Amino acid sequence: MSGEQNSSELSTLRHSASHILAAAVKRLYPGVSLAIGPAIADGFYYDFDFAEPISDKDLPAIEKEMRKIIKQNPHFTRRTVSKAEAEKLLKDEPYKLELLADLTDGEISFYDSGDFSDLCAGPHVEKASQIKAVKLLKVAGAYWRGSEKNKMLTRIYGTAFTSPEELENYLQVQEEALQRDHRKLGKELDLFSFHEEGLGFPFFHNKGMILWNTLLDFWREKHRKYGYQETKTPVLLNRALWEKSGHWFNYRENMYTTRIDDEDFAIKPMNCPGGILLYGETQHSYRELPLRSAEIGLVHRHEKSGVLSGLFRVRAFHQDDAHVFMTPEQILPEIQNVLKLVEEMYSVFGLSYHLELSTRPEKSVGSDEAWAHSERALEDALKITGREYKVNPGDGAFYGPKIDIHIKDALGRTWQCGTIQLDMNLPELFDLSYIGPDDQKHRPVMIHRVVYGSMERFLGILIEHYAGKFPLWLAPVQVKILTISDKHNEYAQKLFDQLTAENIRAELDTRSEKIGYKIRQAQMEKVGYMAVLGDKECAENTLSVRDREGQSETLKTEDFIGKLRQEIRERK
Repeated sequence: MSGEQNSSELSTLRHSASHILAAAVKRLYPGVSLAIGPAIADGFYYDFDFAEPISDKDLPAIEKEMRKIIKQNPHFTRRTVSKAEAEKLLKDEPYKLELLADLTDGEISFYDSGDFSDLCAGPHVEKASQIKAVKLLKVAGAYWRGSEKNKMLTRIYGTAFTSPEELENYLQVQEEALQRDHRKLGKELDLFSFHEEGLGFPFFHNKGMILWNTLLDFWREKHRKYGYQETKTPVLLNRALWEKSGHWFNYRENMYTTRIDDEDFAIKPMNCPGGILLYGETQHSYRELPLRSAEIGLVHRHEKSGVLSGLFRVRAFHQDDAHVFMTPEQILPEIQNVLKLVEEMYSVFGLSYHLELSTRPEKSVGSDEAWAHSERALEDALKITGREYKVNPGDGAFYGPKIDIHIKDALGRTWQCGTIQLDMNLPELFDLSYIGPDDQKHRPVMIHRVVYGSMERFLGILIEHYAGKFPLWLAPVQVKILTISDKHNEYAQKLFDQLTAENIRAELDTRSEKIGYKIRQAQMEKVGYMAVLGDKECAENTLSVRDREGQSETLKTEDFIGKLRQEIRERK
């Protein structure tokens, strides 16, 4: 509970810092129009309409003015006025007037700090001096109210903390995150690219595909172990299906559509309806359940260009979807089964995680009894894990409760990847059934679940988690063979052939370059091991082996291959 309180206090502090930012900008640019300035996950922002554009180079002067205001230590005080009076106070602020128009008649709250006043619901800190550390981060563009039909405003991002030390730690992490940025490393390591001809649609290079297929092989291995059948459903399905599932009416703006033979079709934004069609092909017996079906399904979603972000936000991605059909009595053991699979897969990547349970929302389908049974089963499964978990009351999907899995990377950032959702809606809509022990038809319970989530996004997370230094089993290039001169090329080729025969991914570098240059380049490519070959190695039939951290040893070829095989097999 204390963590939630601290988070709330920090959010209040940052909201107050956004007001200080607006006050500073008003002093430096008197004609500017104010929009909104909320606290966000890592800081705050404020949107402005400047007469002349500003850039990042203007931030130091604004930040200096903010510190001057903080030193003056104005108190934040709340006052309320009538809507008519608020309109008079905001007569020169068109964006504020638009916000005011959406508010109901009655008392309107403002917060004053020194000579600055802003339309605001609060809360705020008591006084500005409580903001012990503040930093402006960047300038960006943002459409007013998030609509491309509206004017592009200038958004200034910043962050604030209760101490300079916290700010310094945050900035260090941000600098490290910049070095680990998967878009930067994706280019440097020749993994993937994006092109103007297909915004939001990633192009995977050969080394990126090696990573992809290795992740996929691991996924298949684990899913076979846990009793899943792999399936594949079409990317394009007709409008009637999407109307039945509800997507056509509730998700239409995010779907790509076309017409074939005078009939409407849509590219699937989700895999569920196709998986349901597969289940419904035959009449199943309770003896077949649980039926676990998994698919690496390619889905497309129409995302606005402004929100696209490397592999983290794309328009086409692959979900490692699974749909489990079961009897109500099987909910608890099946959720346990999924949670064990999640633990087994994430632990291999060195990813810790926490769990969150989301319960019945205000608008939902299904009986009270079914919801109570489902929520109890999910909570019982969570308790059995022995892990702490957070409950989000009323945050479940309309069709059932869910468990969300938030992984933590090497920088301590959290990412919501895995999810386990119980569904009482689609089995009803599609009239799914199984024959029970009483020879009567019964409605199955359905689980939707993903582990990677989006393959593309998970790959982006791994690139940043490892900073491109993938464990050997994942590394696109596991060994780089470096020759000191051309006379060592024959020995190098023999080693390359031996490694390839063992399914070890190797590359030859026989260029006429100095060995120091070759080693540095291999290190920049973050290759797992380098085998340096010179006169001594050729004469003694050995290898001078260096790892990417600079540690070296001399090994016989068979010992080196044995070392590699063990490290790959154990997925260290």
